[in-house]
Amino acid sequence: MTEARVRPVGAAPPLRPGTRPAPGYVLLGHLARTTWLDLYDSWSEERDCRCVIKVLRPDCRDDAEVAERLLREGRWLCDFTHPHLVRGYEVFASPGPLVVLETLSGETLSRLVQRLKRRPAAIDVAVLGAQLCSAVHYLHGRGLLHLDLKPSNVVVERGHAKVLDLSLARPPGSAPPGIGTFSYLAPEQARGDPLTAATDVWGIGATLYEAACGNAPFDVGDEGAGDRAPPHGSDGSDSSHGDEDRYPQLEGSAPPVAARRRLPRTLAAGIDGCLRADPSARPTVAELASSLRALLPDRA
Repeated sequence: MTEARVRPVGAAPPLRPGTRPAPGYVLLGHLARTTWLDLYDSWSEERDCRCVIKVLRPDCRDDAEVAERLLREGRWLCDFTHPHLVRGYEVFASPGPLVVLETLSGETLSRLVQRLKRRPAAIDVAVLGAQLCSAVHYLHGRGLLHLDLKPSNVVVERGHAKVLDLSLARPPGSAPPGIGTFSYLAPEQARGDPLTAATDVWGIGATLYEAACGNAPFDVGDEGAGDRAPPHGSDGSDSSHGDEDRYPQLEGSAPPVAARRRLPRTLAAGIDGCLRADPSARPTVAELASSLRALLPDRA
């Protein structure tokens, strides 16, 4: 995700509080603007509670491709039921593409990592990993890869994690090179090679690495700064930076976790294993989940 939250010159301002974007919903305030979405704190009259509304930015409303991407994500989230996936409430195709999501009261993992003065305990990293594996297992069982797993797409509240943003999700197979977020791309994503379940294993590993160590496995300085965003703030954009030569994932391996943080050997090896360049050398989601849960006998 990019940091572009400043309104471009000539772009229409966000909708005002009090606007009714769809029957039964009232906007309370603007949360964030991404490269193609506006996100609003909203009120559901039917549910008598707050919710989050994702709608296309005014300057993107004629883009049929991003409109279909938003509607597709909304339909999935309304259909899926899993404790570690954000829940979708409703989808509107008109008067404009719009998705209603539950409000999450936690904070993104990226913000949590930035805010904490100390790194999370090893058991908390293992719990997080087991929860991410659970969500990814569910998605894979429905024939989808997430393809944009990263700390800003995970919201945590009191140790309970929920994965956000299915805007890039698709079945295994070919995809354009660079689809995803630059700092978190698996090598096969950067190259445009076929994508498999192992690509999401890489995303889990990159997320756990940052949670454990405080930095992304491939720290690219300002490139990664834009990944710190409010809940539901990911734009799911294609973050390709052009030349393959610019992808550090294609030039070498991430520093071992042990070089940055002392963790139980099994946990460190599991995270490092997720970040192997060869997809076939990474653990499966089931193998990773099993190794993580072995560290949590009372909390599996």
